[in-house]
Amino acid sequence: MPRRVLTGRVTSDKMDKTVTVLVERRVMHPLYKKFIRRSKKYAAHDEENVCKMGDTVRIIECTPISRRKTWAVVSRNGEVVDASAAGVSA
Repeated sequence: MPRRVLTGRVTSDKMDKTVTVLVERRVMHPLYKKFIRRSKKYAAHDEENVCKMGDTVRIIECTPISRRKTWAVVSRNGEVVDASAAGVSA
């Protein structure tokens, strides 16, 4: 099964080697057929602490790093980030 890749915006970089990424998606309302925005926050591993608030990042699913972290940052603002420390081969 392929690993999921999501794109989102960094909302917090206060933790060491961890960033919080807000991922938004558009879904159609089942009754009114209007598109609404749904969002979710993911904790992602950032080995070199290069991501800052407001950056657009791509995160990839990986093996669990901690209780909440099962995602790792693979690119930041279009530039590839070294994610090999988290066991990710992009």
